[in-house]
Amino acid sequence: MNILKRLEYAIKWRGQAEIQEMSGSTQSSSDNRFFYERSYDYIEVVNRGVDLIVDAASEIDVSITKPIPGPHAANGNKLRQNTLLTIINFRPNENEDVSSFRRQLYMDLVLTGNCYQYWDGASLYQLPASLVEIETDKKNKVAYYKMGDIKYAPNEIIHTKDNSATSVYTGTSRLKSTKRTILILRSMLDFQQNFFDNGAVPGLIIQTPNILGDKIKAKLLHAWISKYNPNTGGKRPIILDGDLKVNPLSQTKFSELDFEQSVTSHEYKILKALGVPPVLLDSGNNANLRPNIQLFYETTVLPLTSKVISSYERFFGYDMEPEVVKIRSLRPEMREAGQYYQGLVNTGIMTINEARAELRLEQSNEELADELRVPQNIAGSAEDPTTGGRPPSGTSEDE
Repeated sequence: MNILKRLEYAIKWRGQAEIQEMSGSTQSSSDNRFFYERSYDYIEVVNRGVDLIVDAASEIDVSITKPIPGPHAANGNKLRQNTLLTIINFRPNENEDVSSFRRQLYMDLVLTGNCYQYWDGASLYQLPASLVEIETDKKNKVAYYKMGDIKYAPNEIIHTKDNSATSVYTGTSRLKSTKRTILILRSMLDFQQNFFDNGAVPGLIIQTPNILGDKIKAKLLHAWISKYNPNTGGKRPIILDGDLKVNPLSQTKFSELDFEQSVTSHEYKILKALGVPPVLLDSGNNANLRPNIQLFYETTVLPLTSKVISSYERFFGYDMEPEVVKIRSLRPEMREAGQYYQGLVNTGIMTINEARAELRLEQSNEELADELRVPQNIAGSAEDPTTGGRPPSGTSEDE
């Protein structure tokens, strides 16, 4: 081994050893998983925001154009293109349909920042991200993946990670930055619920000039609770005698417990952190709905699907792209794309098949599909430049 090769290996191994030393020998994406799952299950805006991303991303199919030149398949062998297309777009394994398979993948990716797929040589299986651990290595980035007592080799796992500022092994949940906002929102909602569960009475102080015994106090308190509790329909008036006086302990009004502006503000913060335009959940404003849908796909959904597709490209060794042509919400934009490529074809800048390749369509078998069109709207004939155009020099107008 020459000295340059030895130096390259030394830099690589030493750098990986430093990374492993700083990051630790075991990496996991289960941190705060329980908190994010609870938030998804019990807070409406978190549930709806995550579902919008997951459902939209799960509808996007993958197009495969050609193999990547060279031995770039991470699993060591390349499948036939049609076989791989069937696995990714129609039947990942014999037990699941592609929709439920993708939704679980993207759910893990949004909630934990990671998703894992096991490849057994013929099918794909989703591994719960909260159960998978990454065992690091001083020479290679990953020694093996572990789920319980089962160990998986790196060439058996397709790992997709979201962005992270702290780890090169695992991604970060998109809800992590909103943890404080979620806690405040949950506290406000819990306060409302407790207020009504406790009878919707902030508190009363009953004053009496006489000293009452414990039994009389208990009976009097029981009478007030039973008659003034809205849960039992008690709104009947009470006659006070014996110089009893009632003083309110709190001046809180029912309207002040709604927290409408504050709740809306915190919901918007959560949606923005997820990458969902709040207008998509605001049914009262549809004036700019379509531009926001396009923004949602361009800045949130398509980047997320591209990360999964990039993992497929590395693992299987094929050039892949999301099939945006089939996305119903983006079809008006595809009309503009069609006009754009039509102009390029008609002006002779690209051929029909080149334009179809850009639109991820199958190649045409027409005779002239691979030839450039020569524009006809120029001075002279496009077939014979010497014909037409300016008259030859020396010819008078009388002739």
